[in-house]
Amino acid sequence: MLIAWFLIYKQLLPFSHYFTYQILGLEQGSHLGEAVQFFIYDSPKVMMLLTLIVFGVGIIRSFFTPERTRKILAGRRESVGNVLAAHLGVVTPFCSCSAVPLFLGFVQAGVPLGVTLSFLIAAPMVNEVALVLLYGLLGWKVAALYLILGLSVAIIGGWVIGRLKLEHLIEDWVREMRSGTPLGFTVRLTWNDRIDAGRQAVKDIVAKVWPYVIAGIGAGAAIHGYVPENFMASIMGKDAWWSVPAAVVIGIPMYSNAAGIVPVIQALLGKGAALGTALAFMMSVIALSLPEMVILRKVLKPKLIAIFIGVVGTGILLVGYLFNILI
Repeated sequence: MLIAWFLIYKQLLPFSHYFTYQILGLEQGSHLGEAVQFFIYDSPKVMMLLTLIVFGVGIIRSFFTPERTRKILAGRRESVGNVLAAHLGVVTPFCSCSAVPLFLGFVQAGVPLGVTLSFLIAAPMVNEVALVLLYGLLGWKVAALYLILGLSVAIIGGWVIGRLKLEHLIEDWVREMRSGTPLGFTVRLTWNDRIDAGRQAVKDIVAKVWPYVIAGIGAGAAIHGYVPENFMASIMGKDAWWSVPAAVVIGIPMYSNAAGIVPVIQALLGKGAALGTALAFMMSVIALSLPEMVILRKVLKPKLIAIFIGVVGTGILLVGYLFNILI
């Protein structure tokens, strides 16, 4: 199966050229031709990468259930806990709708606030969908860079919030849950169970995100084909000092997931946007989405949500400026 996957994957680029310019008869180098070729090539490429990696991560996730994650983090010192929480966030099932149940479970297990927030920052931002898309569209260096940056923002952001001692800004009914209730038991899984978990992850995640992938690649294709070269340099380039804070401010109220935003980032970079600015925009959209903040309002007081946005947003700003300077 893996050999067949690899052989098909290697033929996607020549097929996209053949289909666009030979079968459809579009002119090579034309706006429409470039947009269509981009779409025909990237759509199956990203879906194939996504399916393969989600299957593997689904197997890995079978070792890290939410219950086991809480056990690992419970009782940890904050500095060690922040690092563990951020890394566990990468491989633990998470979506915005599960933010409140996970938060309540962590509080009930006695996990410190800063450690919990490190997990909640890393889980949506540094997940397998984001990393697969970045790898497939922008290469392993950008994917590795994003992984390091995302984990750094999650670890440092959670640590800073932990140092501020803001537990009093958790809603009262949540703080009353610190009762030391047993965390339950762990079910022992066989390898067949774990392979089934990988298949289920593909079914759940790929089925959920494929429309965003196609929509994002479609938007990216339009930018790739029709936006003039270097147009984005004047808006999101290194010379525009205000571009990073503007990208973060614009990104926070937007709602998208990695599947929808990464293809757009790829196209923006191709048209002259600076890498730091583009990554800052992506991080703010994914890590500080408005729906997640609305959901977290059920368990956090407004002042803590504002501090959370401020600390994470500042970390994202620093990341953007740093990479615009270095790269």
